[in-house]
Amino acid sequence: MSNEKFGTVGCAALDQDGNLAAGTSTGGMTNKKYGRIGDSPIIGAGTYANNKTCAISATGHGEYFIRGVVAYDISALMEYQGISLEQAAKRVIQKKLTDMGGTGGIIGIDNKGNMVMEFNTPGMFRASKTMKGETLIKMYED
Repeated sequence: MSNEKFGTVGCAALDQDGNLAAGTSTGGMTNKKYGRIGDSPIIGAGTYANNKTCAISATGHGEYFIRGVVAYDISALMEYQGISLEQAAKRVIQKKLTDMGGTGGIIGIDNKGNMVMEFNTPGMFRASKTMKGETLIKMYED
C-alpha cells in the first residue's frame, strides 16, 4: 500500500437555528491529469446540504463521487426512504461507491445533530465537536 496523502478539508455543520451547511476544499490528487475536475466544487457530488435531511462533505476519488452523486444520494435516501444518516451513508459509501470501484469517505450531520464519518479506506483524518464541547479526533477506523 502506498503512503499517499491527499489534502481535502471539509466541514458539515448545524447551527442553532437548525440550518445545515457544508463546504469542501481539496488539494486534488497527486500527479493528476491536467484539466482534471474534482468533485469538491460540484454540489451533490462532493458537497451538499439540505435543511430537511443533512449536510455532507466528501473526500476521495472524485470521478466516482461525481458519477454516483454521492453527497446528494445520501440526502435523497434519507428524504425518500426515511432512513437515518448513518444508514444512508453506510449504504452509499460501503455499497454503491465501493461497487463502482471508488474509494473515499464523507463527514456528515443531520438536522437533529447526529454525526457520521463513513469511509471505505484504511483511514480518514476526521474530527467532530458537539454543542456540549465533546471532541473526537481520529485517523483510522478505531
